[in-house]
Amino acid sequence: MAEITKLTTETQNEATKNIDLLSTREMVKLINDEDKKVAPAIEKELDNVAKAIDMITENFKKGGRIIYTGAGTSGRLGVMDSSELLPTYGLAPERAFGVMAGGQGAMFKAVEGAEDSKELGLKDMKEINLGPLDSVIGVAASGRTPYTIATLEYANSLGCVTVAVTCNADSEMAKVAKVSIAPVVGPEVISGSTRMKAGTSQKMVLNMISTGVMVKTGKVYGNLMVNVQPTNEKLVKRSINMIKKINEVSDEEAERLFNESGQSVAIATIMHKTGVTKDQAEKAFAEHDGMIRPTIDALNA
Repeated sequence: MAEITKLTTETQNEATKNIDLLSTREMVKLINDEDKKVAPAIEKELDNVAKAIDMITENFKKGGRIIYTGAGTSGRLGVMDSSELLPTYGLAPERAFGVMAGGQGAMFKAVEGAEDSKELGLKDMKEINLGPLDSVIGVAASGRTPYTIATLEYANSLGCVTVAVTCNADSEMAKVAKVSIAPVVGPEVISGSTRMKAGTSQKMVLNMISTGVMVKTGKVYGNLMVNVQPTNEKLVKRSINMIKKINEVSDEEAERLFNESGQSVAIATIMHKTGVTKDQAEKAFAEHDGMIRPTIDALNA
Protein backbone atom coordinates (compact mmCIF):
# COMPACT_ATOMS: atom_id res chain seq x y z
CA MET A 1 0.00 0.00 0.00
CA ALA A 2 1.41 3.37 -1.04
CA GLU A 3 2.66 5.68 1.71
CA ILE A 4 -0.15 8.23 2.04
CA THR A 5 2.13 11.14 2.96
CA LYS A 6 3.84 10.86 -0.42
CA LEU A 7 0.61 11.27 -2.40
CA THR A 8 0.09 14.53 -4.29
CA THR A 9 -3.33 14.93 -2.70
CA GLU A 10 -1.77 14.82 0.76
CA THR A 11 1.16 17.20 0.31
CA GLN A 12 1.15 20.75 1.65
CA ASN A 13 0.23 23.57 -0.73
CA GLU A 14 2.97 26.20 -0.62
CA ALA A 15 0.65 28.87 -2.03
CA THR A 16 -1.80 28.59 0.86
CA LYS A 17 0.52 28.15 3.85
CA ASN A 18 -0.59 31.47 5.34
CA ILE A 19 -4.29 31.25 4.45
CA ASP A 20 -5.24 31.71 8.11
CA LEU A 21 -3.61 35.16 8.08
CA LEU A 22 -5.45 36.48 5.02
CA SER A 23 -8.53 38.66 4.74
CA THR A 24 -11.72 36.91 3.63
CA ARG A 25 -11.43 38.42 0.13
CA GLU A 26 -7.82 37.27 -0.19
CA MET A 27 -8.77 33.80 1.05
CA VAL A 28 -11.53 33.23 -1.50
CA LYS A 29 -9.30 34.60 -4.28
CA LEU A 30 -6.70 31.98 -3.33
CA ILE A 31 -9.28 29.19 -3.33
CA ASN A 32 -10.56 30.36 -6.70
CA ASP A 33 -7.04 30.42 -8.13
CA GLU A 34 -6.55 26.81 -7.07
CA ASP A 35 -9.93 25.78 -8.49
CA LYS A 36 -8.84 27.12 -11.89
CA LYS A 37 -6.37 24.24 -12.06
CA VAL A 38 -9.11 21.60 -12.16
CA ALA A 39 -10.37 21.82 -15.76
CA PRO A 40 -6.87 21.79 -17.33
CA ALA A 41 -6.01 18.70 -15.28
CA ILE A 42 -9.12 16.94 -16.57
CA GLU A 43 -8.34 18.01 -20.14
CA LYS A 44 -5.22 15.82 -20.03
CA GLU A 45 -7.44 12.82 -19.27
CA LEU A 46 -10.10 13.27 -21.97
CA ASP A 47 -8.92 10.29 -24.03
CA ASN A 48 -9.38 8.06 -21.00
CA VAL A 49 -12.78 9.59 -20.21
CA ALA A 50 -13.93 8.89 -23.78
CA LYS A 51 -12.62 5.32 -23.58
CA ALA A 52 -14.56 4.75 -20.36
CA ILE A 53 -17.76 6.13 -21.89
CA ASP A 54 -17.50 3.87 -24.94
CA MET A 55 -16.80 0.75 -22.89
CA ILE A 56 -19.58 1.44 -20.39
CA THR A 57 -22.04 2.28 -23.17
CA GLU A 58 -21.40 -1.04 -24.89
CA ASN A 59 -22.26 -2.97 -21.73
CA PHE A 60 -25.14 -0.66 -20.77
CA LYS A 61 -26.84 -1.25 -24.13
CA LYS A 62 -26.74 -4.98 -23.39
CA GLY A 63 -28.55 -4.48 -20.09
CA GLY A 64 -25.59 -3.98 -17.79
CA ARG A 65 -25.65 -1.59 -14.84
CA ILE A 66 -23.45 1.35 -13.89
CA ILE A 67 -22.20 0.93 -10.33
CA TYR A 68 -20.17 3.58 -8.51
CA THR A 69 -18.08 2.50 -5.53
CA GLY A 70 -16.11 4.51 -3.00
CA ALA A 71 -15.77 5.82 0.54
CA GLY A 72 -16.28 9.22 2.14
CA THR A 73 -16.49 12.18 -0.25
CA SER A 74 -15.65 9.98 -3.25
CA GLY A 75 -18.42 7.53 -2.40
CA ARG A 76 -20.92 10.33 -1.90
CA LEU A 77 -20.07 11.80 -5.30
CA GLY A 78 -20.82 8.44 -6.91
CA VAL A 79 -24.15 8.14 -5.11
CA MET A 80 -25.06 11.69 -6.11
CA ASP A 81 -24.17 11.17 -9.79
CA SER A 82 -26.21 7.99 -10.03
CA SER A 83 -29.22 9.43 -8.20
CA GLU A 84 -29.45 12.32 -10.66
CA LEU A 85 -29.88 10.00 -13.63
CA LEU A 86 -33.43 9.00 -12.67
CA PRO A 87 -35.06 12.46 -12.78
CA THR A 88 -32.84 13.79 -15.58
CA TYR A 89 -32.97 10.88 -18.03
CA GLY A 90 -35.82 8.72 -16.78
CA LEU A 91 -33.39 5.95 -15.93
CA ALA A 92 -34.64 3.14 -13.72
CA PRO A 93 -32.83 3.32 -10.34
CA GLU A 94 -31.63 -0.27 -10.61
CA ARG A 95 -29.67 0.59 -13.79
CA ALA A 96 -27.26 2.97 -12.03
CA PHE A 97 -26.49 3.33 -8.33
CA GLY A 98 -23.73 3.99 -5.84
CA VAL A 99 -22.35 1.57 -3.25
CA MET A 100 -20.59 3.22 -0.31
CA ALA A 101 -18.20 1.79 2.23
CA GLY A 102 -20.25 1.66 5.42
CA GLY A 103 -23.64 1.47 3.70
CA GLN A 104 -26.35 4.08 3.21
CA GLY A 105 -25.72 5.63 6.61
CA ALA A 106 -22.22 6.62 5.48
CA MET A 107 -23.81 9.06 3.04
CA PHE A 108 -24.57 11.36 5.96
CA LYS A 109 -22.17 10.31 8.68
CA ALA A 110 -18.65 8.90 8.54
CA VAL A 111 -18.38 5.17 9.26
CA GLU A 112 -14.91 4.75 10.71
CA GLY A 113 -12.76 1.97 9.31
CA ALA A 114 -15.15 0.92 6.54
CA GLU A 115 -12.89 2.21 3.77
CA ASP A 116 -9.98 0.11 5.05
CA SER A 117 -11.82 -3.19 4.62
CA LYS A 118 -11.28 -5.11 1.40
CA GLU A 119 -13.55 -7.81 2.82
CA LEU A 120 -16.40 -5.30 3.03
CA GLY A 121 -15.87 -4.23 -0.58
CA LEU A 122 -16.03 -7.83 -1.75
CA LYS A 123 -19.12 -8.49 0.38
CA ASP A 124 -20.95 -5.45 -1.00
CA MET A 125 -20.26 -6.47 -4.60
CA LYS A 126 -21.54 -9.99 -4.01
CA GLU A 127 -24.69 -8.66 -2.36
CA ILE A 128 -25.65 -6.71 -5.49
CA ASN A 129 -25.07 -9.83 -7.63
CA LEU A 130 -22.43 -8.16 -9.77
CA GLY A 131 -22.35 -9.62 -13.27
CA PRO A 132 -20.08 -9.48 -16.34
CA LEU A 133 -22.19 -6.86 -18.15
CA ASP A 134 -21.97 -4.41 -15.25
CA SER A 135 -19.55 -1.48 -15.22
CA VAL A 136 -17.90 -0.53 -11.93
CA ILE A 137 -16.54 2.98 -11.45
CA GLY A 138 -14.26 3.13 -8.43
CA VAL A 139 -13.83 6.66 -7.07
CA ALA A 140 -11.03 7.57 -4.64
CA ALA A 141 -8.92 10.73 -4.62
CA SER A 142 -5.94 8.85 -3.19
CA GLY A 143 -6.26 5.87 -5.52
CA ARG A 144 -5.33 3.60 -2.62
CA THR A 145 -8.59 2.96 -0.72
CA PRO A 146 -8.70 -0.79 0.11
CA TYR A 147 -12.51 -1.00 -0.03
CA THR A 148 -12.62 0.50 -3.53
CA ILE A 149 -9.68 -1.54 -4.79
CA ALA A 150 -11.48 -4.72 -3.69
CA THR A 151 -14.63 -3.76 -5.65
CA LEU A 152 -12.55 -3.26 -8.79
CA GLU A 153 -10.59 -6.48 -8.32
CA TYR A 154 -13.75 -8.53 -7.92
CA ALA A 155 -15.35 -6.80 -10.90
CA ASN A 156 -12.29 -7.65 -13.00
CA SER A 157 -12.58 -11.30 -12.02
CA LEU A 158 -16.08 -11.35 -13.52
CA GLY A 159 -15.07 -9.58 -16.73
CA CYS A 160 -16.81 -6.29 -15.90
CA VAL A 161 -15.75 -2.92 -17.28
CA THR A 162 -13.75 -1.26 -14.50
CA VAL A 163 -12.86 2.42 -14.26
CA ALA A 164 -10.75 4.20 -11.65
CA VAL A 165 -11.34 7.90 -10.99
CA THR A 166 -8.49 9.20 -8.85
CA CYS A 167 -6.32 12.29 -8.41
CA ASN A 168 -2.87 10.75 -8.08
CA ALA A 169 -0.72 9.53 -10.94
CA ASP A 170 0.23 5.83 -11.07
CA SER A 171 -2.03 4.87 -8.18
CA GLU A 172 -2.82 1.33 -7.11
CA MET A 173 -6.36 1.72 -8.43
CA ALA A 174 -4.98 2.81 -11.80
CA LYS A 175 -3.10 -0.48 -11.99
CA VAL A 176 -6.22 -2.49 -11.17
CA ALA A 177 -8.84 -0.80 -13.37
CA LYS A 178 -9.15 -1.36 -17.10
CA VAL A 179 -9.43 2.41 -17.57
CA SER A 180 -7.71 4.94 -15.31
CA ILE A 181 -8.82 8.58 -15.20
CA ALA A 182 -6.49 10.58 -12.98
CA PRO A 183 -6.65 14.37 -13.15
CA VAL A 184 -3.76 15.48 -10.95
CA VAL A 185 -5.03 18.73 -9.44
CA GLY A 186 -2.18 19.15 -6.96
CA PRO A 187 -2.13 19.80 -3.21
CA GLU A 188 -5.35 21.08 -1.66
CA VAL A 189 -5.88 24.58 -0.27
CA ILE A 190 -6.31 22.90 3.11
CA SER A 191 -3.84 20.02 3.16
CA GLY A 192 -5.55 16.67 2.64
CA SER A 193 -9.05 18.14 2.29
CA THR A 194 -9.84 16.22 -0.88
CA ARG A 195 -13.46 17.33 -0.92
CA MET A 196 -12.06 20.50 -2.53
CA LYS A 197 -10.13 20.37 -5.85
CA ALA A 198 -10.00 16.58 -5.92
CA GLY A 199 -13.73 16.31 -5.23
CA THR A 200 -14.50 18.94 -7.86
CA SER A 201 -12.47 17.10 -10.48
CA GLN A 202 -14.12 13.79 -9.61
CA LYS A 203 -17.59 15.29 -9.92
CA MET A 204 -16.72 16.80 -13.30
CA VAL A 205 -15.38 13.47 -14.56
CA LEU A 206 -18.41 11.54 -13.30
CA ASN A 207 -20.68 14.12 -14.95
CA MET A 208 -18.85 13.54 -18.24
CA ILE A 209 -19.07 9.76 -17.99
CA SER A 210 -22.76 9.52 -17.09
CA THR A 211 -23.78 12.27 -19.52
CA GLY A 212 -21.77 10.65 -22.30
CA VAL A 213 -23.39 7.27 -21.73
CA MET A 214 -26.86 8.81 -21.65
CA VAL A 215 -26.23 10.70 -24.91
CA LYS A 216 -24.87 7.60 -26.64
CA THR A 217 -27.85 5.52 -25.52
CA GLY A 218 -30.37 7.99 -26.92
CA LYS A 219 -31.56 9.59 -23.70
CA VAL A 220 -31.33 13.05 -25.26
CA TYR A 221 -32.66 14.62 -28.46
CA GLY A 222 -30.26 17.26 -29.73
CA ASN A 223 -29.08 18.61 -26.40
CA LEU A 224 -32.44 18.34 -24.67
CA MET A 225 -33.20 15.94 -21.79
CA VAL A 226 -36.29 14.49 -23.40
CA ASN A 227 -36.69 11.72 -20.82
CA VAL A 228 -36.87 14.14 -17.90
CA GLN A 229 -39.45 13.16 -15.28
CA PRO A 230 -41.89 16.08 -14.77
CA THR A 231 -42.14 15.66 -11.01
CA ASN A 232 -42.65 19.32 -10.13
CA GLU A 233 -44.01 22.52 -11.65
CA LYS A 234 -40.63 23.64 -12.96
CA LEU A 235 -40.07 20.34 -14.77
CA VAL A 236 -43.60 20.33 -16.19
CA LYS A 237 -42.96 23.75 -17.72
CA ARG A 238 -39.54 22.64 -18.97
CA SER A 239 -41.10 19.57 -20.58
CA ILE A 240 -43.79 21.56 -22.39
CA ASN A 241 -41.19 24.06 -23.56
CA MET A 242 -39.04 21.24 -24.95
CA ILE A 243 -42.01 19.85 -26.89
CA LYS A 244 -42.60 23.34 -28.27
CA LYS A 245 -38.95 23.76 -29.35
CA ILE A 246 -38.42 20.31 -30.83
CA ASN A 247 -41.67 20.22 -32.78
CA GLU A 248 -41.98 23.94 -33.53
CA VAL A 249 -45.56 24.14 -32.28
CA SER A 250 -47.55 26.67 -30.29
CA ASP A 251 -47.76 26.76 -26.50
CA GLU A 252 -51.26 25.34 -26.67
CA GLU A 253 -50.29 22.49 -29.00
CA ALA A 254 -47.25 21.67 -26.88
CA GLU A 255 -49.40 21.44 -23.76
CA ARG A 256 -51.94 19.26 -25.57
CA LEU A 257 -49.20 16.90 -26.75
CA PHE A 258 -47.71 16.83 -23.27
CA ASN A 259 -51.01 15.74 -21.72
CA GLU A 260 -52.00 13.29 -24.47
CA SER A 261 -48.59 11.61 -24.35
CA GLY A 262 -48.87 10.89 -20.65
CA GLN A 263 -46.57 13.80 -19.83
CA SER A 264 -43.65 12.43 -21.84
CA VAL A 265 -41.53 14.67 -24.04
CA ALA A 266 -40.20 11.67 -25.93
CA ILE A 267 -43.62 10.13 -26.63
CA ALA A 268 -45.10 13.53 -27.49
CA THR A 269 -42.34 14.12 -30.02
CA ILE A 270 -42.75 10.69 -31.60
CA MET A 271 -46.52 11.22 -31.83
CA HIS A 272 -46.15 14.63 -33.47
CA LYS A 273 -43.43 13.65 -35.94
CA THR A 274 -45.04 10.38 -37.05
CA GLY A 275 -48.77 10.84 -36.51
CA VAL A 276 -49.13 7.67 -34.42
CA THR A 277 -51.16 7.24 -31.24
CA LYS A 278 -49.72 7.26 -27.74
CA ASP A 279 -49.91 3.46 -27.50
CA GLN A 280 -48.21 3.01 -30.87
CA ALA A 281 -45.51 5.50 -29.94
CA GLU A 282 -44.83 3.78 -26.62
CA LYS A 283 -44.63 0.35 -28.27
CA ALA A 284 -42.22 1.53 -30.96
CA PHE A 285 -40.15 3.48 -28.44
CA ALA A 286 -39.70 0.34 -26.33
CA GLU A 287 -38.80 -1.71 -29.41
CA HIS A 288 -36.02 0.76 -30.23
CA ASP A 289 -34.49 0.73 -26.74
CA GLY A 290 -35.87 4.12 -25.74
CA MET A 291 -34.09 5.98 -28.54
CA ILE A 292 -36.17 8.70 -30.19
CA ARG A 293 -34.45 9.17 -33.56
CA PRO A 294 -34.45 5.46 -34.56
CA THR A 295 -38.07 5.20 -33.39
CA ILE A 296 -39.16 8.15 -35.55
CA ASP A 297 -37.17 6.88 -38.55
CA ALA A 298 -38.72 3.41 -38.27
CA LEU A 299 -42.27 4.69 -37.94
CA ASN A 300 -41.92 7.12 -40.83
CA ALA A 301 -40.36 4.42 -43.00
